[in-house]
Amino acid sequence: MFMKKPSHRVFDYTPRFYKPEEDDREKRKRKLGFNRHRKMRRKQKSPFVWLLFIIFVIFIYLKLKGVY
Repeated sequence: MFMKKPSHRVFDYTPRFYKPEEDDREKRKRKLGFNRHRKMRRKQKSPFVWLLFIIFVIFIYLKLKGVY
């Protein structure tokens, strides 16, 4: 409880005799277009949609309060 926890070690191993151009899996991945570093891009909603949503929420709030 009073001792410091050991941190995780980073595993970085580069194989000596690995040639990715000769690997069948790597060939298939390149052919299909897989990429590890590809980021998933979220679909951003336009400010117009957010504005309509906020106006709708305000309208519902006023409707329930009995002002409108």
